[in-house]
Amino acid sequence: MERKVMKTALSIAGTDPTGGAGIQADIKTMTMNGVFAMSAVTALVAQNTMGVKQIVEVEPEFLAQQIDVVFEDIVPDAVKIGMVFSCPLIAVIADRLRQYQAENIVLDPVMVATSGDRLMDDEAIAALKKELMPLAAVVTPNIPEAEVLSGRKIVSAWDMEAAARYLSETYGCAVLVKGGHRINDANDLFYQNGAPQWFMGRRMDNPNTHGTGCTLSSAIAANLAKGWDLPVSIARAKNYLTSALADMLDLGKGSGPVNHAFYLQGEYAERAT
Repeated sequence: MERKVMKTALSIAGTDPTGGAGIQADIKTMTMNGVFAMSAVTALVAQNTMGVKQIVEVEPEFLAQQIDVVFEDIVPDAVKIGMVFSCPLIAVIADRLRQYQAENIVLDPVMVATSGDRLMDDEAIAALKKELMPLAAVVTPNIPEAEVLSGRKIVSAWDMEAAARYLSETYGCAVLVKGGHRINDANDLFYQNGAPQWFMGRRMDNPNTHGTGCTLSSAIAANLAKGWDLPVSIARAKNYLTSALADMLDLGKGSGPVNHAFYLQGEYAERAT
């Protein structure tokens, strides 16, 4: 029997016991986008659709070992970085990704949960900007996160472009500022190599948006792993997320998750009658 080889992607992020965000969402997204998903846990997060109750970060040495065992065995074709809670963990991630010359790094600067809970302090944000952003192929902040990273207020499409330009030129990475917060109908501003590009979207009438940032960034990483360039990877990821939202899954008592497996069909999707 012929052996099969798949493209691979690594998620470095925190957990979500309810499965809508964090590593659980990343693994589902990467799998449904056709790559073999791997993970390194930065923190154990007691969260659900209603909020975050507690965060227990892993020891830096243990995070380093997790990343080591992945790269020593199955080298990922892309890496997605999600919630990183502290400076020591950021330092470990940056050190290991440089050591292994990791490619196609997608940085989702998770600073605030959908519920409004803050997930990073000012010192960690400064370390993220210094250590991780220069390593990234693309950084994917939403508008509140882009405001924090750029130090600029964003109240218009022009402001989105100005913030993206500043971040890209300052840290040497492409930037995707997601417009779902306040500004427009989910139109995202992509800035790379001095050129802005708008990705137009439509706002879904769906209150269940838990983990949408994790889902989008993981889908981008999966498509980069498969060999698509950044603009195409972003377009494909946006289409996937829009479809996952349009499936109108309704779980949980708060802002629920999207259906990552919306197009799963066939024998293994059948329900008992």
